[in-house]
Order: sequence, then C-alpha cells, then structure tokens
Amino acid sequence: MGSETILKVENLGKQYRLGLVGTGTISHDLNRWWSRIRGKEDPYLKVGETNIRSEKGSSDYVWAIRNINFEVKQGEVLGIIGKNGAGKSTLLKILSRVTSPTEGVVKTNGRIASLLEVGTGFHPEMTGRENIYLNGAILGMTKSEINKKMDEIIEFSGCVRYVDTPVKRYSSGMRVRLAFAVAAFLEPDILVVDEVLAVGDAEFQKRAIGKMQDISNTDGRTVLFVSHNMESMARLCKRGILLHNGEIEYKGQINDVIDYYLSNNLEFKSVFNEDDLEEHCFVKRVSLANHNGESTSSFKFNEDIFLTFEVVKKTSDTSDYNLSFAVVNPNNVVILSSSFSDTNVFSIEEGINTFKVSISGNMLNKGDYKIRLFFYNNREHKAIQRIDCLNFKVNEIGFYKNAQIRRALIIPKLNWVKL
Repeated sequence: MGSETILKVENLGKQYRLGLVGTGTISHDLNRWWSRIRGKEDPYLKVGETNIRSEKGSSDYVWAIRNINFEVKQGEVLGIIGKNGAGKSTLLKILSRVTSPTEGVVKTNGRIASLLEVGTGFHPEMTGRENIYLNGAILGMTKSEINKKMDEIIEFSGCVRYVDTPVKRYSSGMRVRLAFAVAAFLEPDILVVDEVLAVGDAEFQKRAIGKMQDISNTDGRTVLFVSHNMESMARLCKRGILLHNGEIEYKGQINDVIDYYLSNNLEFKSVFNEDDLEEHCFVKRVSLANHNGESTSSFKFNEDIFLTFEVVKKTSDTSDYNLSFAVVNPNNVVILSSSFSDTNVFSIEEGINTFKVSISGNMLNKGDYKIRLFFYNNREHKAIQRIDCLNFKVNEIGFYKNAQIRRALIIPKLNWVKL
C-alpha cells in the first residue's frame, strides 16, 4: 500500500446463506474448518449467485458483494453510489469491521469511525455524555483527549439540554446528530457515513456536509460517503464508485459516475405512492398528468405539466406544514421550485387533502427531469419527506421556431414588443 494510500480493498466479497441465521450447518462449518487446516480454498465460495433482487435464484447462497477493488488516498472523499440492495451498506459494514468478508482483504492505515445506522454504537441505558466517552475509548482515545473535544461535540449535536439523559429517550434525529458529532470530532483517520444522515433535518444535513468538507480539506482525513442525494455527492466528493448487483459497475470522477448512474437508471414514472409512514401527516401520492388529465411521464415542449399531491393527515393536530417541490435535471441542478405557501397559505385538515399545481408549457428545455418532493413540519423544524419521487421527459416535439438551438436550462416564451 502506497505512502498516501490510507485504504485499499482487494477482491472483496461477502456471501450470505438465505433463510438461515449463522454460518450454516455443522457439516458446512466442519468442511470449511477442514479445508483451512489443509490450506485449501473455502469449498462453498463458488456456490452462490449474484445479488439480483428481482430474480428468484436456485441457490441457498447469495453474494451481497463480490470482486470489489479500489483504493482511497489520504484526505480524499469517496462517494459510493447505487440503488437500494446494490451492496453499499454491506461494503461499509465490512470496512467498519462490523462484519467480516467471505473473501478478499481490506488494508487500512489508521482509525476508522463509522455512522451506519441510527443508534449504532450507542448503549441505550447510558447518557449521551457517557456514550461519547464509550465511543472515544473504542477509537483508542484517552479520557483527556475526549474531554478536549467534549464541548465541541455537544454543541455541534444540538443536544446540550439532553446530554445527561439516557440515549433511549432521544429521538432518531437526536441520536443521528450526536452520533455524527462523535464520529466527526473524535478525529478518526477514516470517517464512514451511510445514508443515515437523511434522518436529520435540512439544517443539520447542511452542517454535516460542511463538517465533512472541513475534515477532508483542512484536517486531511478521509471520508467514505453513501447517499442517494446526488447534489450532496457532487458537492462533497471528488471520486466515486457505482455498485450494481454487488459489484463495481463504474468508477471515476464523481460527476462522471453520477452522470452514468442517472443515465442508466432513470426509470420514467408518472405516479408515486408512499408507504404508510409513522408520521401524523405525510404526502401519500404524487402524480403527473397532461392537460387532458391523462397520466403520463412524457410531455411536449409546449405542453402544460400538471402535478397532483395527496396529503394524508391522521390526527387533528394544529401543526403547520409546508409542501414544496423542485424540478431537477440529470446533473442535479434545480431548474425551478415552488411551494404551496408561495401564493396561499393552505390548511391541512384531518383526512386526505389534495393539491394541484401546473408548470406552464414553453418553460422547460428538452431533456429528462426529476420531481423532488419536500414536506416539512414547520412547528417541529422537521423534514418529514425529501425524496426524488417522479421522473419525466420533455420532448422537442412542439418547439417553436429556433428553440432547438438554445442551450439554456429554461426557455420561456416571453412577450416581445417593438417600440
């Protein structure tokens, strides 16, 4: 491993046996043990199938990840991209030594701190302060070293009032804020951060991204970052790898990886249905339609686009909510955004509330777009939903004269007069 290389992964693979807890049968364990004694390869390594969730396999074994090879330099921020089930979390768990690989090796040069799941590494009966000491000790830090960072950790987490309260009484957002502060301020050489940041509110996400940038640029430490938010990826990372069905499909500069991922994974859909959330109020359904009310994800350039939102409210509480959306292009540039509070302040009543908004024709240039949904509880300062929920295409059919030569993000048809 080179002097500047802080992490190197070689031929990494992780295999699971479906439907069972543990390593398998006693017979399999004995065969594995006997093979190791004789210096032979694990006899079950070649038994298994790739991680394709949409297909029903015939084997009892599945490779969550396989043939993973990459290295990371000191001070680099590496983005790890992929759909749900691609193997991202499995890879991070191996790198964080939460689980061991079935094959391959991970070489590191320094301490690793990870933020993988809400509450991971925290003892629920211990207070926030006690858990800070616990995590610092796990990283090999002395009590005096932890004390020097204690005030910064507590201030950044925003848990000053509750730091001496047992963690089991914290909300998921508080646990994430404290866990991130602990991982970031206890100065690991490598910080591993999974999509768990999505649990936090918008303000905390912004601060967390800024802190990770400081960790890399100022402190020269390494960050491995997993997120479905391509905007954050592009802002934070320099390089990226794309996982697909447990293997690296593409790697390179982060913008190239994002472009490849979006161009190969954009599935157009005109209706989004949310699962029942454990929230008092949330957006249940979003749909796209044309001027005839027909559900579609393909529009002519001069055609109006209609968006319908169905908001479900389970209780009669008086919380103030805000519903908004953004139109985002494949480069994760926000082309336009709108909120239902822009022109009117709507109340959301108990039951189903339906809201409709239109995007005028002769506005968006030809291309592929996403609808990014935001639903926010203003009283609790809490982001309930932030998700790319729909995809649609604007076609050059219906262009007015000379529009096809324009390269602008929006090309509205404005009124011209001769004076």
